[in-house]
Amino acid sequence: MATSQRYRAPALEKGLDILELLARSVVPMTLSEISEAIGRSKSEIFRMIQVLEGRGYLERPAGTEPYALTNRLFMLGMEHPPVKGLLEVALPIMHHFAEDIAQPCHLVVPSEEFIVVIARVDSPGDLGFVVRIGHRRPLTQSTSGLVLLSFQTETIRERWLDTLDRKGIRYDRKRLITRLEAIRTQGYACIASELIAGITDLSAPILQHKSAIAALTVPYAERVSQKDGQQKESIKHLRKAAAQISHALTYGSG
Repeated sequence: MATSQRYRAPALEKGLDILELLARSVVPMTLSEISEAIGRSKSEIFRMIQVLEGRGYLERPAGTEPYALTNRLFMLGMEHPPVKGLLEVALPIMHHFAEDIAQPCHLVVPSEEFIVVIARVDSPGDLGFVVRIGHRRPLTQSTSGLVLLSFQTETIRERWLDTLDRKGIRYDRKRLITRLEAIRTQGYACIASELIAGITDLSAPILQHKSAIAALTVPYAERVSQKDGQQKESIKHLRKAAAQISHALTYGSG
């Protein structure tokens, strides 16, 4: 008999069903909506939702009924030693990098079929576009995701793309592979944002054993007063910062 059949924890399974559902939802959900979505009665999940809310995993905006995830799970993930180690190494370098280019930057890691922003440093100036920590998008729909896909072994990359296929995220695989190879050859990505006019995403890989474990990304906003060639100079600083983080993770920062 399989382990999954021999050992069951119904209460835990209900809690995980609720958390996974709300993690995928872009809007808060009512008790009735949650009940219908996971195929359990409201009476079955009422106490579980109360416990999750009491422990700080769920919240309801004041005066409303729908439930939404808090960032508690995200913060727990940040305490995971590999992630914590990455942040400890990357953040000082990111602060110097942002000062050098007078632009904001953020750090992105893969999470199943998504990218997740785990850290950011705001622009040292008065103006700058920032991406909130915890922001998620499908790998194929962000510059950071394309960089993460580009710098993987063929086996890992195919596995990630198969996951995207199973999740119903549409893309042209042949066209995508060509694009990924171009990014890998270039060593970084420089792509106009598809969401925000006037923003160009600059992104470079953080490498360990020649594979990307993260991407350092700048939502680059060109200022009217800036000098010609400033973006190219920013790309040089970006690649240097990404290489410094990669080196420190592999050999230590001492």
